[in-house]
Amino acid sequence: MSVNEIILAEPRGFCAGVDRAIEIVERAIAKFGAPIYVRHEIVHNTYVVNELKSKGAIFIEELDEVPEGATLVFSAHGVSKAVQAEARERGFSIFDATCPLVTKVHVEVAKLAKEGYEFIMIGHKGHPEVEGTMGQLSSGIHLVEDVEDVARVQPAQTEKLAVVTQTTLSVDDAADISAAVRARFPKVREPKQQDICYATQNRQDAVKVLSPQVDVLIVVGSPTSSNSNRLRELAQRLGTEAYMVDSAEELQASWFDGKTRVGLTAGASAPEVLVTQVIERIRALGAVSVRKMSGIEETIKFPLPKGLKLDEQHTPGHIS
Repeated sequence: MSVNEIILAEPRGFCAGVDRAIEIVERAIAKFGAPIYVRHEIVHNTYVVNELKSKGAIFIEELDEVPEGATLVFSAHGVSKAVQAEARERGFSIFDATCPLVTKVHVEVAKLAKEGYEFIMIGHKGHPEVEGTMGQLSSGIHLVEDVEDVARVQPAQTEKLAVVTQTTLSVDDAADISAAVRARFPKVREPKQQDICYATQNRQDAVKVLSPQVDVLIVVGSPTSSNSNRLRELAQRLGTEAYMVDSAEELQASWFDGKTRVGLTAGASAPEVLVTQVIERIRALGAVSVRKMSGIEETIKFPLPKGLKLDEQHTPGHIS
């Protein structure tokens, strides 16, 4: 082995939206007792989901899997209007762990739709965040996944057209697709602040700084995590060998052959405990020193919904 240094990206790992979502589930279990039902994985991380399962969370995809009178949490990715309405009708005690930055996109879509706008959404088909955002409307929102899709999209009108974006995309990819949308629809309305969240942007910026300094980059994240996948792709695009692992066990010694410097980062849904385990495994393979690159310190914290303090009341069917 030739590895002698691990350089940690800064920032990496949990963002404020993920912290909040996990805390909502943990507090709901503490206050109302197990089981607590969660629609979809609360965040896209295997370790986090398994930890919450062990504490009493049950993860479901369809609301008919939830018994009457149960407590239900919506995941950080957000849900459609139809899912919200069905959950209310069934009388569940509901807590909404949708990331506030995703909620901001939902609010913008609702506001502009009332003004007669149609939407082009930049995102990945089938991702729960995209399904939740597109499900804010019954029609008039068109998904584009790449520049080629922009040429094919057929809105009913182009006078009032707005673009929205999944919050966990590659900043560079989204910029390219947005440019194609602008070129085809010059009057398109763009968000005042881009929809891609601060944490996604910061982690990608850190990888841009780190990649040229290392021989190989390891990204800690689960295969379903959009923002983790984007970090690996970004490093590869910059010419750095990169691998994504869900846990330290997935590391392969051959990745480090002839490499002296290893970069290490983690997606916004990956806990620091996994980063620590990956460091230990790379140390066992011969790494001597670990240092943290300088980077942005994130201080954002999102408030919890009402009804989760241990002395607060919560009304069933009401979304907090």
